[in-house]
Amino acid sequence: MEYVYAAMLLNAAKQPVSEENVKKVLSAAGVSVNDTKVKALVTSLDGVNIDEEKKKAVFAAAAPAAGEAKKEEKKKEEGPSEEQKEAAAAEGLSALFG
Repeated sequence: MEYVYAAMLLNAAKQPVSEENVKKVLSAAGVSVNDTKVKALVTSLDGVNIDEEKKKAVFAAAAPAAGEAKKEEKKKEEGPSEEQKEAAAAEGLSALFG
């Protein structure tokens, strides 16, 4: 995960995501650098617009949350049915009289 964070930090600083730069960031953070992971990261990000991918990720994460909010609203609007209210009242009375 720290490798991805290093790439995102470099992108935010408007620096190229290169093997050398990723190694510098990781070393500065006190992470022991694995050259194979660095090379794999840089190769996989070659030609990728990180800013666009972040926007897509935020949109994808927000969509399910919006759906859940609508479900919660619907539950609040519906509330308990008349049968549920009557059953609850009966349970309350039975508790009083044993």
